[in-house]
Amino acid sequence: MDHTRRVLSAAIALSSFGVMDLAFAQGKGQDKDKDKGGGQGKAKGAKHKNGKDLLGEKIKVNGNHKVGKNGAHTVSVDVKDGKIAAFRAKHDTKGEVPIKKYKTNKKMAALDAQRSPIVLVQYQYVGTTWIGYSYIDEYGYEDIYWYPYDMILDGDTGAVEYVAAY
Repeated sequence: MDHTRRVLSAAIALSSFGVMDLAFAQGKGQDKDKDKGGGQGKAKGAKHKNGKDLLGEKIKVNGNHKVGKNGAHTVSVDVKDGKIAAFRAKHDTKGEVPIKKYKTNKKMAALDAQRSPIVLVQYQYVGTTWIGYSYIDEYGYEDIYWYPYDMILDGDTGAVEYVAAY
């Protein structure tokens, strides 16, 4: 009887340490990475999209053109004289979303898996600067639409160097 009581007491004591560990592990700073207030917070990851292909022949027509829809976000660009003058992301209920502008020399928007892995050099922009416009969606992921530098009206004005998180 005495042995059973000691074993049971020890088991209860050890299990309480496990519960205390969990309580301390979930303590301070757990919500630091969450976006508060709908602004540009820290993203969970990035989704790269080829904005040039999504815009296609609409680059030849002045005006506002829708290039994508991601959940409640609608993405559009303003085209002026064959160049992208503005990039916008609008949430269906919250309105305009803050946009961040990146630049890099690497082609971040990869080819679709359905396309052939062999791409002729004349169909690629070799040695160019890519400009990316991004916003953070409702799930915390950063959607980045990449365009060649020569498609942008104001070039890399206001763009920060893109550093991939991986």
